[in-house]
Amino acid sequence: MNFEFQSPRSTLVARGASGRVGELAGRLGCKTVLIVTDQGVRRAGLLAAAERSLQEAGVAFEIYDEVQADPAESVIHAAVDAARACGAQGVIGLGGGSSLDVAKLVALLLPGHQRLDQVYGVGLAVGPRLPLILVPTTAGTGSEVTPISLVTTGEGEKKGVVSPVIIPDWAVLDAELTLGLPAPVTAATGVDAMVHAIEAYTSKRLKNLVSDCLAREALRLLAGNIHEACRNGSNVQARENMLLGAMLAGLSFANAPVAAVHALAYPVGARFHVPHGLSNSLVLPAVLRFNAPAAEGLYAELAPIVVPGARGTAAELCATLVRYLGELPVELGLKTRLSQVGIAQADLEALATDAMKQTRLLINNPREVAYSDAYAIYAEVL
Repeated sequence: MNFEFQSPRSTLVARGASGRVGELAGRLGCKTVLIVTDQGVRRAGLLAAAERSLQEAGVAFEIYDEVQADPAESVIHAAVDAARACGAQGVIGLGGGSSLDVAKLVALLLPGHQRLDQVYGVGLAVGPRLPLILVPTTAGTGSEVTPISLVTTGEGEKKGVVSPVIIPDWAVLDAELTLGLPAPVTAATGVDAMVHAIEAYTSKRLKNLVSDCLAREALRLLAGNIHEACRNGSNVQARENMLLGAMLAGLSFANAPVAAVHALAYPVGARFHVPHGLSNSLVLPAVLRFNAPAAEGLYAELAPIVVPGARGTAAELCATLVRYLGELPVELGLKTRLSQVGIAQADLEALATDAMKQTRLLINNPREVAYSDAYAIYAEVL
């Protein structure tokens, strides 16, 4: 009973809520804002309600839509330049996790008190920042509620900016924005959110009662709705449950950090441009098997949540959870081998080397991970 818990100042959950961002920006004192997004989201028409609400509220806006998956430092700098050019007094991130991460850093860096290379790490970003509203269009990263922004800084390497300063003023959850999400993206981002909850629940550092409660409820919502959301993408109730589950998982891991699944997934994404959710899904089963000797009791506690009715000893329940999460990507039609995303045996040394650089994450893992362990996990799923 000795912990801190951090979350956004306000959260809005409602169908059609993206049509209220103009009102929210106005309440934050913004006369001009930059919308940070990607071209796919813009082409899909997902900005329409937000744009209309800004116009109705008398808030001027410009759009930066050059965000790409695993955004590089150049993308951050270009977005900051766009915000400066339009005189932005606030930032709206609307899109997947990468767009939200970029929006956080634009809000932080535009005032000019710190450079990007000064804020990598934990607690180094001190602000001030511009008003910030984040609107996710996928049910996965939970970035709309976390103090984390990830940047690809070179071949195979991601760095994180971790600070409560970049938690937004408003997280806006609008399930209608996720209705058109293709089944493979729904599946991968949903598994990503489940990983967040599982790793938060088993985190060796900063695990706490509040995060645990959120992780359990996140898993109940995610496991209970992911098949339906993939089968019937127009089911708005299933979509809303997935979106809320992803947010709860985000709140959980924002306060009890993720671990080896993410540490091993980052190099896969950075080197081979594999989407973050799929990268996590690819290494998840092998990492769970590796962690099981150290996390058996905690995995056993989670098993009945994701597999209702599961019973047995701690060892049996742990095995049930590991088996379920090994079968889930197959059932959802996701790729399950590294070779399916262009990775060869010759790449494993570099991947393992890059994974070992993720010390910020590896220290949270319930079982210590050595280079040889990382290499073996990659080899297992090759």
